[in-house]
Amino acid sequence: MQFIYDIKAGDDTLNIINNNHKYLFKVRRSKVDDTIFLRNFLDDFLYSYSIINIDKNSSLLKLKAKTIKIVKSNKNLHIIWSIIDPKIIEKAIPFLNQIGVDKITFVYSEYSQRNFKIDIDKLNKILINSSQQSGRSSIIELDIIKSLQDIFTMYTNILVLDFSSNKIKDYTKNINRVLIGPEAGFSSSDRLLFRSSDIIGFDSDSILQSQTAAISIAAKIVL
Repeated sequence: MQFIYDIKAGDDTLNIINNNHKYLFKVRRSKVDDTIFLRNFLDDFLYSYSIINIDKNSSLLKLKAKTIKIVKSNKNLHIIWSIIDPKIIEKAIPFLNQIGVDKITFVYSEYSQRNFKIDIDKLNKILINSSQQSGRSSIIELDIIKSLQDIFTMYTNILVLDFSSNKIKDYTKNINRVLIGPEAGFSSSDRLLFRSSDIIGFDSDSILQSQTAAISIAAKIVL
């Protein structure tokens, strides 16, 4: 891990318990006087702490210094993602976080299965672990919107990933917000919300799974 997440990072002393303590004690084999880095995801500081005590159940840390260190992509990308099986999202979202996606809004399009429920708390835990591993100084912002109609009311400048003669490579520099469909694609009623000029596609006409499309377009735009 590049750092440990703790919402209290920045306090003069910290008592580390549970999984973070296990990581320090059993994985890193940390010792008294070792330096540990932490973030709280509330500010841009990377906090360095010295271990002043370790026992079986907890580690006591003392703040040494703090440094502003922002690790993020220079390109902001907001993915609007039609809801698919949450298990698939859970596997894909660490990669999107490492690539540097700024925000994901989940939305129910017509072919999204309504029994699929997104657990934001669980996804945030996955994102925290991803940022700890990659060194990213933040995590993806997540929210959920009930319908595509609401999405197009709330946001402008949405490009839609679908089959199109308009190719992503020609729009890369101007894509800040992109809509990705579910596994079954967009319905005819969904498409009534789209302008043909706002629909973009990959060079290949291969049919990609939803998570593959999300990761692919994020990599093309952000990296």
